Amino acid sequence: MTSESSRITGLRAWLETRLRLSEGLKLAEKKEVPIHKHSVWYYMGGIALMLLLVQFASGILLMVYYIPGIESAHACILKINSQVDFGWFFRSLHSWGANFLILVLFAHLFSCYFMKAYRKPREITWISGLLLLGISMAFGFTGYLLPWDDVSFFATKIGLDIASKMPVIGEHLASLLRGGDAIGQATLSRFFMIHVAALPVLLLALLGGHLLLVQVHGMSEPESFKKLETEKKSYEKFFPNFLLKDVLVWLLALNALAALVTLSPWGIGPEADPFGPAPLGIKPEWYFLAEFQFLKLVPAKLGPLEGELAGIAFMLLFALGLVAAPFYDKGDSKLKSRIATIYGVLLLLGMIIFTVWGAFS
Repeated sequence: MTSESSRITGLRAWLETRLRLSEGLKLAEKKEVPIHKHSVWYYMGGIALMLLLVQFASGILLMVYYIPGIESAHACILKINSQVDFGWFFRSLHSWGANFLILVLFAHLFSCYFMKAYRKPREITWISGLLLLGISMAFGFTGYLLPWDDVSFFATKIGLDIASKMPVIGEHLASLLRGGDAIGQATLSRFFMIHVAALPVLLLALLGGHLLLVQVHGMSEPESFKKLETEKKSYEKFFPNFLLKDVLVWLLALNALAALVTLSPWGIGPEADPFGPAPLGIKPEWYFLAEFQFLKLVPAKLGPLEGELAGIAFMLLFALGLVAAPFYDKGDSKLKSRIATIYGVLLLLGMIIFTVWGAFS
C-alpha cells in the first residue's frame, strides 16, 4: 500500500469514527423511490434545494459590494453591474434564481397536493413546506426593494399599503416594516436585515426539519400506485440511483438558469425618488400579481366593510384551505378527497388566470 492510499484510508477511518458515515449510507441505501407516471414531480424538491444553494452563494457575493443606504444602494448595484468582474452575471443569477425558485416551489406544492402527499403521516411535512414557501416569498418581497430603483420603491409601497389592510395586525405590521409612516432609510435597513439575517435563520431551521421528515417518511405514493398489486409496483434505490438522476436534473436546471441569465441579464431602473410620480403601470413581482389583480376588481365598499379588507380576508380564508387539507382529507372518504381536489384545481386556476390577467392588463 502506497503512502498516499494509506493516508486516504486513515482519513476515511478518522471520519468514520467521528461521523458514522457508513450508518448514513446504509440509511440512504434502504430508502426507495416509487416508479410511476408521476415520478417526475419527485425532482421538484431537489431542484428547489439546488436553487436555494445558488441564492445563498450569489447573495453572499453580492453582499461584498452592497451598502444598504438610500444614498448608496442604487450606485452599488450599478457598480456591480458595470465595474465588478462578472458582477452582472451573479446579480442576474440572484434575481432570476429567486423567480425560478418560487416557480419551482409552486410546482412542488401543487404536485404534492394533487398526489395527496399531505395525508398521514406527512401532515407536519406539508405544513413545514407551506411555511418554507411563505418564507421564500418573503425573501422575494424584501429583496425587491434593495436595488432602490423607482420600480422596486413604488412596488414595495403598494405591497405595504396592501399589507396594512390585513385584519387586526395589518397596520402595525406595515408600520413596523416601514419604520414609520413612509418608506425611507429605516425601511431599507430593516428589509436588508430581514433579507440577509432573520429569514435565512428561519429558513435553515425549518428546512432542516422538513428534510429530516422527508427522510423519515420517505417519498409519498399516489393513490393509483397504492392500489396496484405488490408484484406490479416498481421501486428504485434512492442512493445511488435516484440521487444520480437528481444531480443530473440539477445540472440541467442550473444550465437553463445560466442561459437565461446570459441571454437576458437583469436590469435596473432609475434611482428611486420618493417625491416623484410612480411609473405608469407599476405592478408587483409575478408571484404577487394574482392577489394584486384580484384586489383591483374588488369594489371600494362591500356593505359595511372596506373593499380591500374584505378582499384580503377572503383570500386568506381561501388560502387556509391548504393548511386545513391534511386534517380534512385523511383518505377515509372519496367525497372529501374529491372536494379537496376540486379546491386545489380552483386555487391553481385562479392563481394562473389572475397572474396572466395582471401581467397583461
